[in-house]
Amino acid sequence: MWKDENNQLKKNFKFSNFIEAFGFMTKVALIAEKMNHHPYWSNIYNEVEIALSTHDAGDIVTDKDLKLAKEIDTIFKGKTSIFKG
Repeated sequence: MWKDENNQLKKNFKFSNFIEAFGFMTKVALIAEKMNHHPYWSNIYNEVEIALSTHDAGDIVTDKDLKLAKEIDTIFKGKTSIFKG
């Protein structure tokens, strides 16, 4: 579940290994680029931490963040992204 903390949506994701974590980040990067909305994130071995906020709106959570969060959850669940462009 995403947490709304300090004007950011935050969530941690855990994987079996580094390759799975990096693959997840790659998929998220492709969707984020299409949306022109890029997360703050970090990766250590099999864990990825993501924080979302919209810089152009004053670093607050907007619908853009909620949409990307939904896409990230879809990717994490192993489903095809619902983002169409």
